[in-house]
Amino acid sequence: MHGHVRTVSGDEPIFMIKVSVYRPDLTLIDHVYTDDDGAYSVDVPAGETVTVRFDTHYSLTNADEWQPSLVTNAVADDTAPLDRRLVPVGHFADTARGIDILAAFLAASAVEEPEYAAHATTRLTQLKQNNLFLNHIQTALLQHFTEQGDA
Repeated sequence: MHGHVRTVSGDEPIFMIKVSVYRPDLTLIDHVYTDDDGAYSVDVPAGETVTVRFDTHYSLTNADEWQPSLVTNAVADDTAPLDRRLVPVGHFADTARGIDILAAFLAASAVEEPEYAAHATTRLTQLKQNNLFLNHIQTALLQHFTEQGDA
C-alpha cells in the first residue's frame, strides 16, 4: 500500500504524518511516516481489508498542526495509490471532511495511548464546522480525550 499525503487547500506534501494500518478489529498491522514528498509505503498483504488512519504523532513538532483522516474497508493493493488530503488545524471543515476527521478521532480513541489525548483535545477544540449533529460528536470526543488526559 502506498500513496501521498498533501494539504487539502493545495498540492503541498505533508512531512511526518503517521500512516497506521489496522485489521477490521483495529489490531495494528504496521505504521510508517510520510517522507519529505508526503509519500509513504507500507507492506500489507494484498487483498486484505484494512482501515488506514492518517494522523500526527504526539511526540512530533507537527502534533497540533493537522486534523486526522480515516479510510475504512480499503482493500490493500499495490497498484493504486491511497492518497489523502489533510485539513490544517483551525480551518473550516465542510460536512464530509468533518465526518472524516471525527471518524479518525473516534478510531484513535480506541487505539491510542493517553499521551495522544492532549494533542487530540487541542485539535478538536479548533475544529470549525457548521453541522449541529457533528458538533455533538465533536463535544463527546473532546470530553473523552479530556478525561483520558486527566486520568
